[in-house]
Amino acid sequence: PRCPLAEVESDILRRVRALLRELDGHHPSCQSDRGMLRWTLHKKIDQNPSTSCVLVRILVKELERAERGDFRHYIIPLLHTLMYTLVQAPCIPDELCARVYDFCKRLLTLPKPFCTIGLDYASRLKVERTAPGTLYQRMVISEQSLRSEPYPYQEKIFIFADPELLPEAICKALVTDTEAARVSQSPRGCMSCVVTHALQAALGDTCDIHSLRARLQALPPGDVEHWFQQVVAAVECVGSEGGSAPGQHTARLEGIYHGLLGSVTAENAPQEGLQGTPLPNPNISFHLWTEDEQLWKELVLFLRPLSQSCEPDCLSQDLDPIEMQDILSDCDCCQQSRFSVLSTDSGIERDLPAAAEEPCGHGAADTEHSRLHRKGGIKKKLFPLDSMAFLQAGSGGPGGKSPGKLPRRSGMPPETPAPLQRLHTARVVLLGDDRILGRLAQAYHSLRKREARRAFLTPRLNLQFYHIPVVPGQPQPAAAGPEELCEVAGYLGRADPWYESNISTLCHVIPKLATMPSSPSRALVTDLFLTDVIAYYARMGTQPVCFQVHAVKVLFRDPAQEPAEDVFLTELLTQVQDSSSHRELSTAKRKTTLDGPGIDLSVTYRKVVLSDREKELALSLRSTGLLVKAIPAEEAEDLGCLSVTITEIIRINNLAGRSFSAVANRFKTRNIKIRSPEQRPFTVRLDKDSRRTYRDVIGLEVSPCLEPSYCLQKTRTMKFSPHETEDVGLVKYLPKSLLLPINTFAGVIQ
Repeated sequence: PRCPLAEVESDILRRVRALLRELDGHHPSCQSDRGMLRWTLHKKIDQNPSTSCVLVRILVKELERAERGDFRHYIIPLLHTLMYTLVQAPCIPDELCARVYDFCKRLLTLPKPFCTIGLDYASRLKVERTAPGTLYQRMVISEQSLRSEPYPYQEKIFIFADPELLPEAICKALVTDTEAARVSQSPRGCMSCVVTHALQAALGDTCDIHSLRARLQALPPGDVEHWFQQVVAAVECVGSEGGSAPGQHTARLEGIYHGLLGSVTAENAPQEGLQGTPLPNPNISFHLWTEDEQLWKELVLFLRPLSQSCEPDCLSQDLDPIEMQDILSDCDCCQQSRFSVLSTDSGIERDLPAAAEEPCGHGAADTEHSRLHRKGGIKKKLFPLDSMAFLQAGSGGPGGKSPGKLPRRSGMPPETPAPLQRLHTARVVLLGDDRILGRLAQAYHSLRKREARRAFLTPRLNLQFYHIPVVPGQPQPAAAGPEELCEVAGYLGRADPWYESNISTLCHVIPKLATMPSSPSRALVTDLFLTDVIAYYARMGTQPVCFQVHAVKVLFRDPAQEPAEDVFLTELLTQVQDSSSHRELSTAKRKTTLDGPGIDLSVTYRKVVLSDREKELALSLRSTGLLVKAIPAEEAEDLGCLSVTITEIIRINNLAGRSFSAVANRFKTRNIKIRSPEQRPFTVRLDKDSRRTYRDVIGLEVSPCLEPSYCLQKTRTMKFSPHETEDVGLVKYLPKSLLLPINTFAGVIQ
């Protein structure tokens, strides 16, 4: 008979090879298994944590085989799978970690993204080898926002879905699942997981996991937090001491272990082998995107929760769209180059604190001159989210910048503000198709404009974007309409095979799982699979693919109507607008009979050629519509280039009479201007979203959207150097184009 360990190793090897075959395009015979091979592999290890060393050993061998055989497209998926296993493994031998560490260092000789990912994982492995359990501990602390001075980082996953684009059943099911995953965890339980995993990682199979868990369960919450802080301090201090000996680290944790269980109980612990400690689900919140400024509002509240600024029972009434508009208008007043400090003085004498009434020790006459004389008035009650007070209050926390105090006397130096740190990470997951990414481009452009005027989020928040394509209904071309609704996800899948295997395949899986009838089996599948896939994507997807956001200026037929300025990410579509009046209708019919369908257009653009030189071209033609695509069909093409297709109407005169034919005129450009010389209107639709349609348009201009901070600094520079044409000073070092980064597992593999 075969050894049970040999059977386990053979089964794991078979599953790993199935993953690699899927990367080669050989999909499993059962279509329902697509995208679930990685999940089932990790779940099998969770059920038997002692086999994690077997999986790590197999993955290391496959990585070395891929390196020898030059199968580079295997490396990043295998490395992500290995690191995800290593973080959760109860205990990994140091010789195995050393082999992974050496492999990651060899990746530094390869181009991006291999060297980037190799450097990141090599630095993590160095810390993990010095203090086993550090990666698990830091992940749980940050994801659960547990209070910890040695590691004060916090993370949160925000899932945004447009209720007008996804069916109500899908939104309700996702709200229920994410809420159930959040409620099922508690800070006490997460602290116990950190303590258990850290002690087992340091002590190995000599750690009595069952007694340890029972002891932590019996302790009051305050004592659990005490031991949690002890473990965190012991683990984190190893790195700060410049790499102390492993024996000292083990001795510290062994002392904590004996303190928890008692010396007699700890020494008489039975040898039960390694037991796994589950990795808690991250903090996930689900949001139905109903307001234009909702993204910015949620990010501000993540940095500065309302519960820290107001009464908890006022939370619901404070999140009002009108008050958010007040924040907008108040932030607009901070366009000065200096930072404004908001005075909270009401101007009423009875509101003056007692300390301000006392003498300052410089004599009664000096006090009398410095005292404010006030008249009676009405004190205005400020909302907790009102204007700059809320933002300045958020600056005083860890990593925030103190708003500062004006000195009472001349000669007193002001307080030195603390340096800013990005202690918060917001992982924003967009659920839907290209239309919700168009809304994201709008929101991101608005956020960058606000940050250019007053940087509040940027110095304190690490903002990451993710995209999970979801298309309701059956995967049939007719159901998606004439255009492809998931072009961005398709591009990301072509650029990153691991994204295609694990994320793009969810396009039609999520609607099926979300609309399953309520039953124990449904809860088992959705709560485990959907939550785990979202968590895996947010944790391991660290490489951004940057998409160029394009600006469009729309000119209307009515001279009194101001031109509209907007942005788009994926495409712009123009079509001939139906005439509204009877006179225009008869004129259009007569024109169609003579010149054919469509309208006359004048097009000016800069043609992009292979030498990357731009040539200014102009043409006049009759057209029924124009399609501007910003997402290339191949990953090798330039993401900043626009593919334009104009349906040109050509008149053909022959003996049978006059006829017309439609010809597709295609070219690539970065800037394009379109005008209707006859003032015939047409419609403009952005990002395939019918809600973003402009009517009565007679002209438009499309160009790469500029970074708002660049524009603001450029304007300031032009005031002092009006005749300077080139970028000078600080402007030279600012990013010029506005790029929207969407994270994948590998970025774009060269």
